[in-house]
Amino acid sequence: MARRQIVLDTETTGIDPKQGHRIIEIGCVELMNRRLTGNNFHVYINPQRSIEEEAIDVHGITNEFLRDKPLFRDIAQEFFDYIKGAELVIHNAPFDIGHMDNEFALLNQGYQNTHSFCGVLDTLKMARDLHPGQKNNLDALCRRYDVDNTKRTLHGALLDSEILADVYLAMTGGQVKLNLNQNKDDSSEDQKGGIRRLNSDRAPLVVIAASEAEQSAHQSRLDIVQKEGGHCLWRAE
Repeated sequence: MARRQIVLDTETTGIDPKQGHRIIEIGCVELMNRRLTGNNFHVYINPQRSIEEEAIDVHGITNEFLRDKPLFRDIAQEFFDYIKGAELVIHNAPFDIGHMDNEFALLNQGYQNTHSFCGVLDTLKMARDLHPGQKNNLDALCRRYDVDNTKRTLHGALLDSEILADVYLAMTGGQVKLNLNQNKDDSSEDQKGGIRRLNSDRAPLVVIAASEAEQSAHQSRLDIVQKEGGHCLWRAE
């Protein structure tokens, strides 16, 4: 069965939903079997309240910008249908899940808590387990896993989800991109696509030949293989 994951981020009017703070942006990126599908979800939301100045300094979203945006109730069912049954991948999941549960609860339409219809994977907890005692915010992880975040001058839900998707894939699957031309500037043509070539003036590879003793030991092992199986692939003509 295909594994569907939604990398999710939100921006809000402030920190604590218990103090009346609301979601103002949702950004989601879909992964199917660890591959980006392009089936993303992104919406700005009118929170029907003012945004704290400290929050505006973080994400740059203003009250004026949100005045003509839909209310959460207008997008709730579409959002629910999009994430239902998926595993949500979130950095500092309790924050976003807390706000999502609050928004659904305010509708008073019978929506359950997010954990009841989605799995949740917290990449902040994962990063702390992998790198204890180190900085594990998204910017720090981008540096650690060589993920480009140069466009991230302000927080934004969709951009942060796209960046987190790259970080998550790197954290859980090792290298996700092959760059054999790291000595060149990122703005060069080779970095923009096509074949990446190794520098012609690079140092030659060192070839270490097996010693006579090692060759003899190898032949002795092949004798055993040939004796037991009657055929030795490594000695085939």
